[in-house]
Amino acid sequence: MMKKQIAYLCFCLLIVVHCGYVSAQQINAELLQKTWPAFWIEAPGTAPYSYGVYFFRKQIELKDNPSHFLIHVSADNRYKLYVNGQLVSLGPARGDLYYWKYATINIAPYLKSGKNLIAAEVWNEGLFRPEAQISHKTGFVLVGDGVAEQIINTNASWKSLVCNAYAPLSGIGYSGYYVAGPGEIVDMHQLPLQWQQNNFDDSQWLPAQQIGWSGAKPKGIGDINEWMLVPDALPAMELKKQRMTAIRSAIGVNISYNFLNGQAAFRVPANTNASILLDQGELTNAFIHMLFSGGNGATITCIYAEALFEKDKNGNPTLEKGNRNTIVNKIMLGRKDSIISSGAANQVFNSLAWRTFRYIQLNITTQSEPITIEDLYNTFIGYPYQQKASVRTTDTILQKIITIGWHTARLCAIETFMDCPYYEELQYIGDSRIQALVGLYNSGDDRLMRNALNQMDHSRIAEGITLSRHPSYTPQQIPTFSLWYIGMLADYWKYRGDSAFIANKLQGVRNILWFFQQYQQKDGSLKNVPYWNFTDWVDGYSGWSGGTAPYSEDRTSAVLDLQLLWAYQLAAQLEKQLGLPAYAKLYNAKAVQLQLTIKKKYWRSEESMFSDIDDGNLFSQHANALAILTHTIYGKQATDLAQQLLHQTKMAPASIYFKYYLHLALVMAGLGNDYLQWLDIWKKNIAMGLTTWAETSDVSGSRSDCHAWGASPNIEVFRTILGIDSDAPGFKKVLITPHLGSITSISGSIPHPDGMIKVDYQKQQNKWFIQIQLPLTIRGKFVWQNKSYFLHGGSNTFTLANLNK
Repeated sequence: MMKKQIAYLCFCLLIVVHCGYVSAQQINAELLQKTWPAFWIEAPGTAPYSYGVYFFRKQIELKDNPSHFLIHVSADNRYKLYVNGQLVSLGPARGDLYYWKYATINIAPYLKSGKNLIAAEVWNEGLFRPEAQISHKTGFVLVGDGVAEQIINTNASWKSLVCNAYAPLSGIGYSGYYVAGPGEIVDMHQLPLQWQQNNFDDSQWLPAQQIGWSGAKPKGIGDINEWMLVPDALPAMELKKQRMTAIRSAIGVNISYNFLNGQAAFRVPANTNASILLDQGELTNAFIHMLFSGGNGATITCIYAEALFEKDKNGNPTLEKGNRNTIVNKIMLGRKDSIISSGAANQVFNSLAWRTFRYIQLNITTQSEPITIEDLYNTFIGYPYQQKASVRTTDTILQKIITIGWHTARLCAIETFMDCPYYEELQYIGDSRIQALVGLYNSGDDRLMRNALNQMDHSRIAEGITLSRHPSYTPQQIPTFSLWYIGMLADYWKYRGDSAFIANKLQGVRNILWFFQQYQQKDGSLKNVPYWNFTDWVDGYSGWSGGTAPYSEDRTSAVLDLQLLWAYQLAAQLEKQLGLPAYAKLYNAKAVQLQLTIKKKYWRSEESMFSDIDDGNLFSQHANALAILTHTIYGKQATDLAQQLLHQTKMAPASIYFKYYLHLALVMAGLGNDYLQWLDIWKKNIAMGLTTWAETSDVSGSRSDCHAWGASPNIEVFRTILGIDSDAPGFKKVLITPHLGSITSISGSIPHPDGMIKVDYQKQQNKWFIQIQLPLTIRGKFVWQNKSYFLHGGSNTFTLANLNK
């Protein structure tokens, strides 16, 4: 019974974290405008820039149960905050030193009359930290919002401990770009048990040391500010208990299926090597919890992987994964944790950070004592998206694509958008633009999109462009991603409005375009643009290298010119509506000039396609799709070019990522009714056993199994097939233009800022029965066979003739 209570407690510590979060607007104005009456603190003996784990405790006494007890908390790198043994906050949400976030929490529900214990676990992964983790040095800060709460302020009254139980475990066992942080080596001999509890004896702990000569500072206060503190505008992350679903193999040990549900422990004898492969059933991000007893000196190594790797004829691992459901003739490699047992009863391992995995392999080596593994489970973590959109159709594959796409988007969103949770955890603009629209169409939640737009704007360098990814400890420049950033701003304006927010970003847009103007020739064409001008992962086609589209001999490029043209067009619209007419006029003039140059330099009349270069014939779906999207070609010519996009084998193909833009072009050119025919790569992912979308179109050899830049069907099923789109800034008007193709029965809905939009299309004989429901405050237009019908707020019904393809 005691063991089960411990297991339940461990779960509770993580599940209650979001309950006490409150709006940042409730913060005491004094804390936004003046130096805090709380200090950043550290433990004596802290190595401020190196790997280390630190514990802090503060006991307070209250006369009554408070109804309100507001606090603000942050740390560098990360923290977990406990009140009377319950975890109430983890963070801080990632940012940079100019915008270092703190959480605001009402901890009153966890307090009681009498003695109360506030405890914090703080860790700094030093040089091993994730690339997405910007850092100054180890520190922890907590301040009470008002006078009554300030008994909790961090200062020398807090007790502290340098915990020597932890060490970093780096690497994943194979080559590849991995920058998501280390695993943990945890020596349970040196880990104090129950240190977060009120009755723990901390008499040997040392008083914490204050960092600096004054209290912590909000952004903009003082001339020296190591962390510029700002309120975190995001909600707390979702946390949910999960269990592994299958035991795929067990070597050297007998294990019952009931271990999976926590109902049966297993015992590894003394002097034994055992290996157990567990399957979650689908990819996840989660904290790991393991309960075990005995086995002094035994090691438990947990290996986490998205999939197992195939072996070559000599038994060595390849970088091919094959079908993700199979394990035969495969090997497990990946990020690891290693736990050294102290031999005590009721030991608990809780990973400091979350892990990404479908499979977990436990390798257990005992010494002279047996060890009993009592339980292993995990706690999912993700941005608290709620899926409000739905689609109902008899097409089971389409339903599965929507389900997998949403799961992929969920796993690529924790505190920021992420390109992939396993390898990088980085918020790239190219990925984020698609992820943001997936979030809007499926949940209606725009907070993570706003956060991304703010962080990208904050990342701009003196040359004008944004960084390609942010937060990121190492700056990386991909100028083309700065152009996608302009598109992301235009998306936000189209679907959410908020003119003040967008107008505040226009100077950044001007700076980005100013950067590109330095490299425009007299005819407007770009030449010698520096840095990494990534377009898409294309392999095996002439001129493509490292994701960069082909260049002419003089370092010009059709893809770059077309993307700049597209950005000028969008920026002109934003300036006209929200900014300065002079800039709108300038950008329109530059767009007209550049469009004429593109037609002259790159159009090949003999092929009826645009070439990627001006001194030869290299073709891509990328350049030709962008030509349609920028109206460089339109009308029947665009429709003809769209057919070439589908069938011309000379064109370098778009990957699962760039298919978002390819499909936009095909729809714009009039082929939207064929959308269901364009989903082969997604069907291949499903056939290969993936539960999320692979990074590249090489499904077997894809490095990452989870890239939400491939989740564009979670936009286009609603925007293209069901036809629901915004027709005015802020979604103030609705345009519904369905592309049903061979579908005869389908319905669905999406969230709108003012409610829900619902559509239902049913074909009976030669008639279509159509129902469209709009929020009462919204008007719109319904387009059917090139004829428009007015939509009013509320219910709209139509009986119309068959849709001609």
